[in-house]
Amino acid sequence: MQITSQDVLLVVDVQNDFCPGGALAVPGGDQVIPVIHTIAPRFEHIIVTQDWHPAGHHSFACAHDGKCAFEQVRVSYGEQTLWPDHCVQGTPGAEFHPHLKLTRAELILRKGFRPEIDSYSAFFENDRTTATGLNAYLRERGLTRVFLAGLAYDYCVAYSALDARRLGFPAIIIRDACRAIDLKGSVAAIEKQFAETGVELADSHELAPDDIAAHADAEEGIRQGLEDVRKGRMRPARQFFQEFEKEKRV
Repeated sequence: MQITSQDVLLVVDVQNDFCPGGALAVPGGDQVIPVIHTIAPRFEHIIVTQDWHPAGHHSFACAHDGKCAFEQVRVSYGEQTLWPDHCVQGTPGAEFHPHLKLTRAELILRKGFRPEIDSYSAFFENDRTTATGLNAYLRERGLTRVFLAGLAYDYCVAYSALDARRLGFPAIIIRDACRAIDLKGSVAAIEKQFAETGVELADSHELAPDDIAAHADAEEGIRQGLEDVRKGRMRPARQFFQEFEKEKRV
């Protein structure tokens, strides 16, 4: 897959609270980091998002008497899953995972800071109308295709990809650079939406640098050549050059 200067890598919410030991840990969340580090050099443009909630945020179970984490409640903009307190502004849990090293990132986009509205997507708050400004930023910069990685695959990554498509951007999720919560079948449900809206899924190896891809092609050519020699379909190179030298002497 060819990456161009008009593509952007959107790395979503790789924060301590979403990684093992965090308040809302995604299983294997920290395993996305080496994959992200592998693909990041392919991109000229990188944006990272950061969940950034005030204490007592309306999406937290603690803000609703008698409710527990992962229950559903009805709020002004529709159904809202209640979460454990997580990614609270200024706390260690809200910080990026210490192993994530994306010093070339051009923008850190904080979301979820409005006390009464949750924000999964990097483009819109959960009311689906309050914009984060990312759409205008991408268009101003001339960035036309969005690749996504991070946490969680079936929530913030997914909603960001769906909104990218809704706004007219091609959206490709690097599947092995994400991990999912899979709450009550959320992965199957969101992948149905991907199929309906044109969100694409890819693996990191499809973004391999050209020299790595060429090396892989060369190795395959060598393997095929050796197999041809073993099966008598091709003369060994030494035999070919011996015959060539013999003909030159005649």
